Amino acid sequence: MIAHTTLHVSDYTKSKAFYVQALAPLGYQNNMEYGEAAGFNDGKNTDFWIESEDTVVPTHLAFEAHSRKEVEEFYKAALNAGATDNGGPGYRDYWPGYYAAFVYDPDGHNIEAVWYDYEKVS
Repeated sequence: MIAHTTLHVSDYTKSKAFYVQALAPLGYQNNMEYGEAAGFNDGKNTDFWIESEDTVVPTHLAFEAHSRKEVEEFYKAALNAGATDNGGPGYRDYWPGYYAAFVYDPDGHNIEAVWYDYEKVS
């Protein structure tokens, strides 16, 4: 099991404000900080971090939501925080019941919220 993940960001202050707002609907709060690194806790673990770096290589990271509504709220909050749309909330063809939304954060990281609708899995 992965203990935590860190994304490198080019503008720490801007990215921290973005993730505070975008991840709130998923139950995440900024609970740790040292220098230009911030940790986010989902109520159990501080498993997501951002850290200021000169070189940023965009990546894809998915957060599991607890409901369809959380996916939709994440998407709205992320756009309001300055994200760029990369696929609004909806079912995907990846497999039955895969409901997700995608945005690009300020550094171009592809950030996803996904909920698994097990009622659609046959």
